[in-house]
Amino acid sequence: MAGRRDILLDTGAVVAILDRTDPWHERCVAAWSGCGARCLTTEAVVTEASHLVSRGGAPCGIPLEFLLAADVRVVQLERSGHEHAVRLMRRYRDLPMDYADATLVVVADAALLRLVFTLDRRGFRSYRRRDGKTFELIP
Repeated sequence: MAGRRDILLDTGAVVAILDRTDPWHERCVAAWSGCGARCLTTEAVVTEASHLVSRGGAPCGIPLEFLLAADVRVVQLERSGHEHAVRLMRRYRDLPMDYADATLVVVADAALLRLVFTLDRRGFRSYRRRDGKTFELIP
């Protein structure tokens, strides 16, 4: 990947990296090891990933341990960010957009980020930042 750009980290990618049985595991691990950039995620993504790994039988704390060890910044939204998330979920209700995705788009809007490490191709190809820009997806 050219240059060092901040990357938003979505739930599916976290789960795929941690779950060796996930069909996306190898591809996500390869992309993760080659990204060389600062990653950010949100508390909603941590919660969602914890729930998903625990449903698979793994300890629910594994995603948070992974994110802390990888020095991924976990962003907490202020009230205005939550209000923006509600507007986004209403706007994209036909996809639908879930809360975790909405929080990532809120962070993208605030920090002017475009690169998302996600398996949610349908959602993040449809979502737009406030300025109308599209997202770039990895892997």
